[in-house]
Amino acid sequence: MVPMGAYGTWPSPIDATLAAAHDGRPEYVGTVGDEVWWTAPRPAEGGRRALIRLRGDGDEESVLPAPWNVRSRVIEYGGRPWAGVPRAQGGPLVVFVHHPDQRLYAYEPDAGGEPRPLTPVSGTGGGLRWVDPLIDPDRGEVWCVLEEFTGESPSDVRRVIAAVPLDGSAAEDRSAVRELTDDRHRFVTGPRLSPDGRRAAWLAWDHPRMPWDGTEVMVGDITDDGPFGAVRLVAGGPDESVAQADWGVDGSLVYSSDRGGWWELHRIRPEGLHGGETSATALCPGHGEEFGGPLWKIGLSWFQPLESGLIAVIHGRGATGLGILDPESGELVDAAGPWTEWAPALAAHGPRVVGVAASPRSGYEVVELDTCTGRTRVIGSAHDDPVDPAYYPEPQIRTFTGPDNREIHAHIYPPHNPDRIAPDDELPPYVVWAHGGPTGHVPLVLDLEIAYFTSRGIGVAEVNYGGSTGYGREYRNRLREQWGVVDVEDCAAVAEALAAEGTADPDRLAVRGGSAGGWTAAASLTTTDVYACGTIIYPILDLMGWATDETHDFESRYLESLIGPIAEVPGRYRERSPIEHVDRITAPFLLLQGLDDPICPPAQSERFLARMAGRGIGHAYIAFEGESHGFRRADTLVRALEAELSLYTQVFGIARADVPVIELRK
Repeated sequence: MVPMGAYGTWPSPIDATLAAAHDGRPEYVGTVGDEVWWTAPRPAEGGRRALIRLRGDGDEESVLPAPWNVRSRVIEYGGRPWAGVPRAQGGPLVVFVHHPDQRLYAYEPDAGGEPRPLTPVSGTGGGLRWVDPLIDPDRGEVWCVLEEFTGESPSDVRRVIAAVPLDGSAAEDRSAVRELTDDRHRFVTGPRLSPDGRRAAWLAWDHPRMPWDGTEVMVGDITDDGPFGAVRLVAGGPDESVAQADWGVDGSLVYSSDRGGWWELHRIRPEGLHGGETSATALCPGHGEEFGGPLWKIGLSWFQPLESGLIAVIHGRGATGLGILDPESGELVDAAGPWTEWAPALAAHGPRVVGVAASPRSGYEVVELDTCTGRTRVIGSAHDDPVDPAYYPEPQIRTFTGPDNREIHAHIYPPHNPDRIAPDDELPPYVVWAHGGPTGHVPLVLDLEIAYFTSRGIGVAEVNYGGSTGYGREYRNRLREQWGVVDVEDCAAVAEALAAEGTADPDRLAVRGGSAGGWTAAASLTTTDVYACGTIIYPILDLMGWATDETHDFESRYLESLIGPIAEVPGRYRERSPIEHVDRITAPFLLLQGLDDPICPPAQSERFLARMAGRGIGHAYIAFEGESHGFRRADTLVRALEAELSLYTQVFGIARADVPVIELRK
């Protein structure tokens, strides 16, 4: 007989150390000849990103030892930080960005020796940063995005596409870097070269737009030694978001645009490239699915043209799958497999397509599709169950009804543990998770942080509130000028619905979120009485501060679409800010903050806490040295997760002796 235990008291083999060890995922898959390479998290090694090489015999090899950290800080969220090419002699050549100094380095792993710097260090502001490299061995250069700070303010910055010599001549000499574009646009992605090598295509956009609001596809002619010539706009615009552009094998330009309400693939034939966007045709219209997503990092890839003329695509509504699209017939054939989420990291070599995918029963792993046979298989970072999968939660995909009868999408994870059942007369506590962004979504995948709670008897509800991606532009636009309203209402509607139907204990509901989700959690505590407590992680708390040079350049004008232009609605910035309404907070909370966070700086949390002082509301604050926006170190992840559980045990009246107690000061 299975023993009985109150919700929240169940023993679990999924401890915080185990969850921390499995935090993060493989990213930026690419091919170097026949080999597949990617970056992978290393929480136990200071949170660095390792560069992994899959050799022909199937062995995974870390190319660079600690402390090498392959990660870019361009637009702070970074992007593709490496590129590699095979060589006939001496093995592959790889170029990568090292996180601590943000310099580009060249490395020949089979030749021995150390990585050698290709770019200089600048002492001005955030210095020189690089992302989305493309090696051109014929010219002896690597082409990439250069982010150059011109002053001390986060907004004193310019971005161009640049060519860096591979011979190291620019390592001490900035003038040796050749600029391929001017800085007419505030933001650019790395170039994609046409099959004949005559043209380059890239995306560009400007403040106050975010890339999911409107981007432009630019095409320029490649010259021998100067900048791109005859630069022209061929697609996109202020109200059309293009998430990615690349070249088909026949010289056609393929791009993912939301001009029809969903990110869908379009194509411009080679002869139409001088005719503008009127020559573009939709390749797979009317599916009501996304074939793209929000460009939070430079170099993301939702589709990959193949040598056969077909196109590998990530697509879906909510969940995503991998498919092969015939651009001539519009036929779309999905790949077999259990995966419910494909990261925007597709690469291809010949008939092989490689990506990063996960499911509710497996973490993210590197997956290969052979388009000749249709066979899919895991080739790297394979999921390995660290505990009996019986302890994993069983998600429910649900749609709730919110204010004005609007749909709200959510994933519900009820408490689940094979070793315990709860008393019949008890309802479980639930924590509502608000995702970051806010222009993003929560994927339907195995997350051991969720399992950490559900296996102990605490349910989790992940809400894709209005404004989330994956459900079309109309759903995404629900948050326009409504941030702090729609997100808060949708999360509360899910929580209240779970309580009303008898799924959750109405007196033991919590809200948690990080970054934009931290904002939603804090705003929820100031505007609703739904929750008994909340966990607020590296949040935005003061809109006036965030809108006036207190964050980084990329998101410095984001609030104009989320709240409204500050010059027109300054009162709305004050009214929506949690820091202006600490007197309304009646529920205990935990605040977690990285002290090196340039996006949501600790100054906001510190001002918020100063206003909370002496108000008699229990709260705890934990600040982590060396952590930025998104915790990466194993010890940080462990402490944060255990502190969150401690909050819930204290507020929900759960008796546990196996979690460190945090003091809730008043």
